[in-house]
Amino acid sequence: MVVGMGSLGEVYAQDYDGMSCEQLWYERNAIYAAKGYCFKTQRARNVFGRGCFPPYGKLTPGEQRRVSNIEQWEVYQGCK
Repeated sequence: MVVGMGSLGEVYAQDYDGMSCEQLWYERNAIYAAKGYCFKTQRARNVFGRGCFPPYGKLTPGEQRRVSNIEQWEVYQGCK
């Protein structure tokens, strides 16, 4: 199954299958960090910093699908 970010950023579900909870957490939050999300938890601030900037975590539909897919894998693997 392809979960999408287009031809340059295609993500395959099996890519997440081999990831640990820590890796899934990082992958999901890295998407938000790249969009300037203002993290609330100390853990996320320690990893990604306080670099809040526009669009403040607003994701494109493709990015939101990717985050949702990662969240599903986190639940499936018992991370959440």
